[in-house]
Amino acid sequence: QQPPERFGATHHAKVRGFAETARNPRHGALEMAQPAPDPQRQLKHRRNIDVAVYARPDGLWEVEARLIDTKTRDVVLAGETRRAGDPVHDMTLWLVVDTRFNILAARAQTHGMPYPGQCNAYGDAYGRLAGLNLLKGFRQAVKERLGGVQGCTHLTELTQVLPTAVVQAFAGEVLDTQEGGASAAADQPPFQIDRCHALRSDGEVVRQFYPRWYRPEKAEPASP
Repeated sequence: QQPPERFGATHHAKVRGFAETARNPRHGALEMAQPAPDPQRQLKHRRNIDVAVYARPDGLWEVEARLIDTKTRDVVLAGETRRAGDPVHDMTLWLVVDTRFNILAARAQTHGMPYPGQCNAYGDAYGRLAGLNLLKGFRQAVKERLGGVQGCTHLTELTQVLPTAVVQAFAGEVLDTQEGGASAAADQPPFQIDRCHALRSDGEVVRQFYPRWYRPEKAEPASP
């Protein structure tokens, strides 16, 4: 009788519904087990989130974020039947921001909702986003201003994806992301360094692509 497999460096759990851990031939790194789609699964609900960021001639930027929920079956909402594929939620959030990530203006509109006349009765609540900065305590400030019954659950959730979406829009245009860009002249690293695990200053990506800013991890002194 063969001994049972054990978890470890060379043995991996074989769980029903998950692919085995494998080595990525391109990157040479072990990949974690991934869930395998069940061939008999049925789609019940889909949420689409789309964020578009626009540059304006006056130097400001506009952010338009939209969230749409649909179901694959008819549902009864507020005493009426909502047909499969018709939006259960359809809402848009608009911001005007400057190049320092300050929100100068904000508003929201709900186009599709479970309870017309109620779900969209939040007035100018999302105007409270004005004055916040997307990179400085934004998510906590949103919670304080719009959490719970102060706002719409889904619009408030939608705000959470905005900081990184705006960072992506600004990258290479507003934010210096190059090794030898303007930030380097000011002795400042590119914006993205040390903002995620892959771009940590002691990591391989920085060593290879941003060598000026590479900082090898210091070895801990040996115990006496």
